[in-house]
Amino acid sequence: ETEPLTSKKDVSDCNKGEDCKENGLLVRNPKSALRLVEDGNKVHPSQGDKGEAAQISNGYSAVQSSVPCNGMGELMELEDRETWSKKIDFLLSVIGYAVDLGNVWRFPYICYQNGGGAFLIPYTIMAIFGGIPLFYMELALGQYHRNGCISIWRKICPIFKGIGFAICIIDLYVASYYNTIMAWAFYYLISSFTAELPWTSCTNPWNTGNCTNYFSKDNVSWSVHSISPAEEFYTRQVLQVHRSEGLDDLGGISWQLTLCLLLIFTIVYFSIWKGVKTSGKVVWVTATFPYIILFILLVRGATLPGAWRGVLYYVKPDWQKLLATEVWVDAAAQIFFSLGPGFGVLLAYASYNKFHNNCYQDALVTSTVNCMTSFVSGFVIFTVLGYMAEMRNKDVSEVAKDTGPSLLFITYAEAIANMPASTFFAIIFFLMLLTLGLDSTFAGLEGVITGVLDEFPHVWGKRRELFVLGLIIVCFLGSLATLTFGGAYVVKLFEEYATGPAVLTVVFLEAIAVSWFYGITQFCNDVKEMLGSAPGWYWRICWVAISPLFLLFVTCSFLSNPPELRLFDYDYPYWTTVVGYCIGTSSIIFIPIYMVYRLIITPGTLKERILKSITPETATEIPFGDIRMNAV
Repeated sequence: ETEPLTSKKDVSDCNKGEDCKENGLLVRNPKSALRLVEDGNKVHPSQGDKGEAAQISNGYSAVQSSVPCNGMGELMELEDRETWSKKIDFLLSVIGYAVDLGNVWRFPYICYQNGGGAFLIPYTIMAIFGGIPLFYMELALGQYHRNGCISIWRKICPIFKGIGFAICIIDLYVASYYNTIMAWAFYYLISSFTAELPWTSCTNPWNTGNCTNYFSKDNVSWSVHSISPAEEFYTRQVLQVHRSEGLDDLGGISWQLTLCLLLIFTIVYFSIWKGVKTSGKVVWVTATFPYIILFILLVRGATLPGAWRGVLYYVKPDWQKLLATEVWVDAAAQIFFSLGPGFGVLLAYASYNKFHNNCYQDALVTSTVNCMTSFVSGFVIFTVLGYMAEMRNKDVSEVAKDTGPSLLFITYAEAIANMPASTFFAIIFFLMLLTLGLDSTFAGLEGVITGVLDEFPHVWGKRRELFVLGLIIVCFLGSLATLTFGGAYVVKLFEEYATGPAVLTVVFLEAIAVSWFYGITQFCNDVKEMLGSAPGWYWRICWVAISPLFLLFVTCSFLSNPPELRLFDYDYPYWTTVVGYCIGTSSIIFIPIYMVYRLIITPGTLKERILKSITPETATEIPFGDIRMNAV
């Protein structure tokens, strides 16, 4: 490959699967779909591929000439795929995607619930043998094949192309409820610009007779019916769930939350409409700002009275918990959903990397940063919970009973409201939540955008801004149900059922397709071509066996014990479980549908159809100096 392309030396014998030179041509494989011709560096199709369209890049394509390959074909212009301006743009984008709201509220709760410091053992084991190998695999796939989640399967195993469509549907479901949580945070942020935070007193129009402010200077008695002003602000002013009877009667739409969500989607649109060149600059703020705020809140929390009680409760190990199966299931689920393979984001982001970028190092760095952020966030949360327990004169377990968003919007908000300089800390805290959510939204939508633009370059390749606008409108309209007075119930339902089992199934099939159908040897050779060295036996074993078993373990555990949903005082009726599974199935159903469609349209006997459907059909472009070669 080091010989110049203009060499006059002819080599007539070419071994199968090896690089060779033939009549002045540099050919990676005799079956190559594109050949580089010395005569004017023109591009000609090989005999079996005349008239086919070669997908070149996101938004561009080169249609091969249908004239005979006689050395005088039409000149094709191969335009390079857009790449990140700087390596740090990519790293910050991946970190911003992986580090989201779940790192702040989900990990601390799961950690103390499953044995405190002892939980770090199963968490680390699941990260090493399950989460990080899958994370690395997706980065390597995206970087080598340089395609989004749909069209990449033509180069790996075409019959599994339905995985790409399933990923896009899952991403749309996530966008329909995840951004609503950010709208809640935005509402809190706007409400924080007051001398006295509105959730500190019981004298507001939305308060009830049960409102009890135990932080007041007066002696108050706390009864079983008492409700804190922070909880009433969240449930009666922000969500207004008291105006809904449940999922069967959601009530009207909150115009305040609708405006907040509209502003959030406007920010999202102008951050991603031009591609990674613009979003890569925005993440310099959205990915780094949360760490500054986390450090400030950690220092502030550590100086509060009773902070040590919360820290002790957070990290004190309960070794008996390690014998419980659910602890290991929670550890596997937490690391998987924290790193985030299966949403098409890692494929999309890595596809804009330079070919020889060290994605192995990137995978280790970003996954380590993500896990450490989760652990440190626990100290930020529990120092404040210890302070709350000290003020209430209760045990930390009584204070830490809130889970999910309630931990942030009720418990933590209440603690901030009773600190000195409460307005300042409230503003930076909810601004942090916004930035944590924004770059995750950038990433999720980019997974859909890259997937669709790579699959339909002739339709949307030159119309990215228009497609992004349409996608944002669809996501906004899809979010309307979550903006109703009972929208919090819809968010909970989607969070538990729409993404969990579906994305686990997607990544399981993805790992099987890559390791068993595409071939672990071929995949490792691809990595060697990019990085100069092939992955070792540890990575091979993880990809072939351990990671698929890891995913199967988590999926089966979820399906065997579906979550019993309850939010505030509302118990979800049984039929919501059926609806939840229908929502989850609506995305992964595209996988078997496409398999059947693929076998029907493929000519030949059943055996021939199957063999053709599991054989890569599109060449992968390999950079060679200033040109790109296609390799089968």
